[in-house]
Amino acid sequence: MVASFKYNLLIDENYKDNYSMTPIEIILLVSAVLALCYFVSTYNAFIRLRNKVEESFSTMDVYLKKRWDLIPNLVEIVKGYATHEQETLDRVIQARNMAMNSGGISELKNNENALTSSLKSLFALSEAYPDLKANNNFITLQKQLEAVENDILQARKYFNAVVKTFNTKRELFPSSIIANMMKLKKKDYFDIDASERKNIKVKL
Repeated sequence: MVASFKYNLLIDENYKDNYSMTPIEIILLVSAVLALCYFVSTYNAFIRLRNKVEESFSTMDVYLKKRWDLIPNLVEIVKGYATHEQETLDRVIQARNMAMNSGGISELKNNENALTSSLKSLFALSEAYPDLKANNNFITLQKQLEAVENDILQARKYFNAVVKTFNTKRELFPSSIIANMMKLKKKDYFDIDASERKNIKVKL
């Protein structure tokens, strides 16, 4: 029995020494390794892009919150000079509150468009009140709001650029296969209506 075991062991060793992979097996093995490498690389790339989308939105959200914080003070100053314009002031505050309580990016986008429109009405209103336009606090808040608007514009451009990269990679083949496996959904752009594309300008 010992001799038989040694004989079988010898055969196994000879088989290992003499065995060599066929060209087809080599091709299949290399293909499997490359496919695995591509999967891992693409998977990690999607994770990085998804994190960049979230990070860029968070940056934009910080500037949006700064804007929301400035609006009540601006409205209070206007109220002291334009007591008969309560409807316009209420509309600004309502639009601001709706933007703050938005449930998702699509809703936020629509509410921000409405807020921008109401703010333009507010600044147009101030043109009829020279004393209001000369108020130092009003002027300061206008300048701060314009600076925040510019920050929002730059943050929005970066966010949309990252979203475009993500969506393009998600739709292109063969990375689309991995995107479907990861159940990745198309990201929404944070764009604005054509009528709102110009920033609010300060007129002193």
